[in-house]
Amino acid sequence: MKPEDIRVCILRIEGTNCEDEMYEAFRMVGTNPEKVHLKQFTNEISAGMRRDIEDYDILIFPGGFSAGDYIRAGAIFAAEVKSAIGPQIKKFVESEKPVLGICNGFQILVELGLLPATDEIMSSCPRAALYKNDSLRFECRPTFVRNDNNGKCIFTSEIPKKKILMIPSAHAEGKLLGIDSKFIEKSEENDQIVFRYVKPDGKSATYPWNPNGSPSNIAGICNCIGNVLGMMPHPERVLTRFTHPDWTRGYNSEDGDGLAIFTSVIKSLI
Repeated sequence: MKPEDIRVCILRIEGTNCEDEMYEAFRMVGTNPEKVHLKQFTNEISAGMRRDIEDYDILIFPGGFSAGDYIRAGAIFAAEVKSAIGPQIKKFVESEKPVLGICNGFQILVELGLLPATDEIMSSCPRAALYKNDSLRFECRPTFVRNDNNGKCIFTSEIPKKKILMIPSAHAEGKLLGIDSKFIEKSEENDQIVFRYVKPDGKSATYPWNPNGSPSNIAGICNCIGNVLGMMPHPERVLTRFTHPDWTRGYNSEDGDGLAIFTSVIKSLI
């Protein structure tokens, strides 16, 4: 499969607001992205505009404030997805096709039961949640994350282990907590912890470098088979160095730190 043959579905409803950046990210790596409204997977729209999720190779849940984040962040979007195409979503993941959720998208994946998914593909109810930041404030700031994955996650295949990336964060509810008291230990055993917040020098993060208080500094996790990734920081906002806060200093190329995540998943499919 060539990059231009890869079909990417960027799923949106009212309130999502990072779909354009996601579209640009996948366009930059040579794929065929499409912004698709959830209604296009249902009979609520004319036949000519309908889509079938099975026709896509990658599924993306972008950031934003879907449905105004009423009830809980991502809860309404997840409920609508389950109602409209729940079985198809599970089949999509079971076929080992990549699924990525960023920020609100991560919250949606958790609400869908696709993460943390330590021992199953899709749980019937959420097994974790993204709680309010310890600061009780919306945190929008540069953050540094370290790739702590040992190779399971297909979204880090082109990122050296322990490499530190500058990926900005912008969220009010990013503290990942699991129902299982041994959630972190199980995630580590399964190689499901992908990114951890660190200080710029690579040392263990404290606030504000960990902007939400997530235990073990977790910034992103994958499922038990490595094809579903959820992360709070926004790699689609640093596709080139020109959107890094220090873009005039210390760069040997025009690539931004976030581009490697998209390059990784594409190379895993070709």
